This record gives sequence, C-alpha cells and structure tokens, in this order.
Amino acid sequence: MATTAEISAQTIPETLVDHNLTEAPMDAGVLFEKKPAKTPDGNEVPGLFNAWITLNNPSQFNSYTTNMVKSVILAFRAASNARDVACVVFTGVGDRAFCTGGNTKEYAEYYAGNPQEYRQYMRLFNDMVSSILTCDKPVICRVNGMRIGGGQEIGMACDFTIAHDLANFGQAGPKHGSAAIGGATDFLPLMVGAEQAMVSGTLCEPFSAHKAYRLGIASGLVPALKINDEFVANPMVITDQFLDEYGRIVHGEFKTGAAFGAGKTIFKQGQVDLKLLDEAVDAMCAKLLLTFPDCMTKSLEELRKPKLEAWNRNHEDSRAWLALNMMTEARAGFRAFNEGTRESGREIDFVELRQALAKGTPWTRDVTDSLMPGKKQ
Repeated sequence: MATTAEISAQTIPETLVDHNLTEAPMDAGVLFEKKPAKTPDGNEVPGLFNAWITLNNPSQFNSYTTNMVKSVILAFRAASNARDVACVVFTGVGDRAFCTGGNTKEYAEYYAGNPQEYRQYMRLFNDMVSSILTCDKPVICRVNGMRIGGGQEIGMACDFTIAHDLANFGQAGPKHGSAAIGGATDFLPLMVGAEQAMVSGTLCEPFSAHKAYRLGIASGLVPALKINDEFVANPMVITDQFLDEYGRIVHGEFKTGAAFGAGKTIFKQGQVDLKLLDEAVDAMCAKLLLTFPDCMTKSLEELRKPKLEAWNRNHEDSRAWLALNMMTEARAGFRAFNEGTRESGREIDFVELRQALAKGTPWTRDVTDSLMPGKKQ
C-alpha cells in the first residue's frame, strides 16, 4: 500500500515542499488514484490529473471502518495539496453502493456501550466531513449505488453529485438508534428545504435517485441498466408525474406491489453498466478543468459557507451526544442491525421499547438484550 508521501512524491519535485501531515499508509479499504485529466473532447492532458478516492469495502456495501475514515482524511488532504490535481472524485467500488455509512459490525462489536471510544471515533468522522468541505479542489460524488446514512452525509458534503438511476438515497437515524447529526441535519434543510429534510431525517425512508435529482441533491442522473445493448431507465421507479395515495403530484418514487414486481422482472433481464456514469463524471471534470484554479477555489469556499457554517456550529455538540447515545438507543440499534437476519429483521421492537420506557424501565444490559430481533422480554 502506498503512503500519502509516496503518492505525493510521484509528482512533487524535490525543490517543492510537501505539505501532507503524515506518511501513514493508506488502508486497503480506501483507494487513491490519479487519473489523467481530459478536455471536453476527451483528450488526455499531460501532467494534470483528477484524484479518485474510492471506498473499497464492497462486501459490506462500502461502509467505512475507523481505519478507512483515517485514510479518507489523508486522501482528501493529499488531493487538496496536489498541485497537479484539478478535481476530486469520491466514489465506491462496484455498482451496489457508494457508501451505507459507518460499519455497523464495528459499531456493534466495539463501540456499542463504549461512549468514550465512540467519542474519539466521532472526532475522526468529523474530520472526514471537514476534509471534504475544505478541500481546495471541487469534489464530485460519483454515486454508484446506495447512498445511505453516513454515506448520504459525506456525499452531501461534496460539491456535486452525479448518480446512476438505480441508486437510492436516505438516512438511517431513528430507525437504527441514532440521529442524522453527522451532517444531514445541517445540510438537508439547506439543500432540500425544512419539510423534505424532516421527512428524510425522521422517517428514514429510502428514496430514488430520481427524487434526489428533483430535490436538488444530485446535479446529474444517468441510466445504468442495459437491456439488449440499450440503456433503459430504472424500471422499479415511476419517472413520469403521477398521483400518490395522498393525491400529491410526484415522480421518481419507488413502485409498489405488482408494479414493483414487474419492474424487478425487467431489471433481471438486463445488466448494470456504469459507462454513462463515468462519462458524465468525466464531462463534469472536463468543465471544471477549463476554469481559473484560484478563482475556482475561492468560489468553492464562498459557495460552501452555508454548509460549512451549519456544520461547524453543531458537530462538536453532536459528537458528545452521539457518544453518550452509545449507552442506550444506539447500543440497541446497532446491535439489532448487526445480529439480526433477513428472517428476524434488523430492527428492534419499537412498540415494546416505548411501552417499557413509559413504565419508567431503566436502560440496562438485560433490556438491550431483550430488544434484539427475535427476542422478547
């Protein structure tokens, strides 16, 4: 594995100062690659690159471990400092997930019940978000699949989002024992408005990439399903306007019932191809290349201010609350997700918990154990 110093040394002449903080090795769960920058007509530009930072944990939907978080921080620092880098592309391996947030196995087996440890972890998480928000280069989130929970938060910290239309977005928060205060409660009201932010941050219902595009948290959307050598729109969402069960005119929502089953049948006839996604990302990088670099950095700094100000105002208080929450609801929620199965479910019995708390039942290890999927008090 290359260190950040080795990555920098590939392009930094000996006469220039290396401003990276450490020579720590990059974790295998994060890939850092410089890809040749291209002009809008597709020609590679000698000596200029786009830095690709890729989450490499596909077996766990590119959820980030503690070591991966540290490497993401180092990677963004290296990309920001690289004199030959024009843009940063933040993405994940495969076609199933960009990122589904923190690694719930690590959360459940190490951090649950250890608030002092989780508080230190959240310092790293906060630094990861800040490293995106303060990168000197424009950051494009290439959404190659699910962008859920903490994945949604680090994605919204980026400047641009380009997604394929099979992806889905959303928060996990109160459904899994937490609150979306790793950035979502800061960014969502600014980006989608108070009402839709409330819907996403409290109900935690996943929504389609089409809805993400409509809400304004994606600036580019392309199909990824290929059937008979032709790209087709996601057959599991309704992309035309229609009336939902409340009589609202909406579009880009997931189908239900027989319509969803028919969509899945169509989906199985094709294969996922990310060619158009890569072309769209390359096109955005090419547009950003043809700008004054210092003026670009200043523009990014100014346009990021609403997100950055909200983030800086809240993230330290959020870190303290999230740490203490590891003794109660997060302890139960992360364990339930980690220990549950498809058959038992991965959520606690919320009604049973509320009934117990209504009686004044204190949080104990026995109470937490009783809430695990498939168990009763």
